[in-house]
Amino acid sequence: MLGGAGIVLGVAAGPAQAAEVAYATECVPPAISGLPPVRGTTKVEITAPAEAKVGDEVEIVWKFVQAASRNPDILDLEKDTVQPTGTLKAAGAQTAAIAMEGPRQNPPIPKNSDMKLSDMKGRLKLTAPGEVTLTPDAYNINVNKPISTDTKCTPKETVKPAATIKVMDAGGSSGGTTGGLPTVVPTLPTSVPTGPPTGSPSSPAPSATETGGAAGGGGSSSTGGGGDGGGQTDFTGKEVQVPYECKTPIGDKNATSPVQIDARKNGGDFDLTVQFKKSVMDSPAEIPKDSVKPSMEVVLGGADKGTVHVEGPTNSEAIKAGDPIEIPDLTGTYKPGASGETTLSPGVLTVKALGTTTTCTPTKTEVSLTLDTTEQASGASGGGSAGGSAGGSSTDGGLAATGAEDHGSLKALGLIAGTALLLGGAVFTFMPRRTMR
Repeated sequence: MLGGAGIVLGVAAGPAQAAEVAYATECVPPAISGLPPVRGTTKVEITAPAEAKVGDEVEIVWKFVQAASRNPDILDLEKDTVQPTGTLKAAGAQTAAIAMEGPRQNPPIPKNSDMKLSDMKGRLKLTAPGEVTLTPDAYNINVNKPISTDTKCTPKETVKPAATIKVMDAGGSSGGTTGGLPTVVPTLPTSVPTGPPTGSPSSPAPSATETGGAAGGGGSSSTGGGGDGGGQTDFTGKEVQVPYECKTPIGDKNATSPVQIDARKNGGDFDLTVQFKKSVMDSPAEIPKDSVKPSMEVVLGGADKGTVHVEGPTNSEAIKAGDPIEIPDLTGTYKPGASGETTLSPGVLTVKALGTTTTCTPTKTEVSLTLDTTEQASGASGGGSAGGSAGGSSTDGGLAATGAEDHGSLKALGLIAGTALLLGGAVFTFMPRRTMR
């Protein structure tokens, strides 16, 4: 890890393989020629590494053994006037449409003779262990003299794969029962932002009273402030720097993340919103849709006891490599179980991603918000909040409960490899999946 961001180490691909495939093709000449579509057979040789590893970017070569169409009996084509482009389909452990392109290099091609097309090349970044098949698809032939024209050629039958790459992970496995999905291993920044953040730990936690006590943002208010308040409903917590300790199979990892808890009064309950304030970095690899889901157990203190479960939605769209990672707010409902002054602090953070669970525990309590509460039936005091909104974990920042809950089982599992995730300061890094032993 460098500067808190993960890096993917490329491993040299294995020796190249070459395989040939033939398929029926229809080529449509440019309209200016007045010629009808032509049916023929395309023969292609695909060269690619026989073996490679997750993270490798491999080069693939498409060689035309035979083009489906000939140069018609109209004119001779000059040297270096013909350029092919096409699409190669990757399937299996990962799917992709690989853009292929050849140089504008050709010998003179007399009319009514075979087309001579240059070799096309393309590159594929391998993202998952397993077998990746490579199948030729449509291609285009551009001639730039005397005017620029295109002949479009498409398969007219199901094309068989021309080559297969066996993709291994860093542990030497080509995938198992996980369906070839990569493991998301989140990483942490090694330090917190410079300069005093809004509402530093030395500032008093903001408070609010149900009967109209003042509550300002950034920790500027005092507990149980006076004034009629006009029936205040929105309460802003202060940003606190939360030190997290994460257990992993390769050792303990520590980091600090800025977190803020806000509340909105809803009858006798409070709707909570937890925000991770530090912006995230760009994703270094593609993250599939609906594959990442964060949650937290907000710890109650003071008059009330227990935890409140808050969670965010999964990513609604795939996150492409290089795109910013947007972390959603975590939300949940707090039903008070006691009357008095209750504190709310960030607790255990859980992130589920692609079949793995990351769990990080605060090493100390940092109060973000204080509320004046009134006991509600089946409220949180001494345990979880009503309606399944509590995680049921201990109040001292211990690991999340591992039993069944209304929001699903939260298992206190370690990471597969690398460091742990703190949303709001993290970079998602794909690391190879190791063989389970």
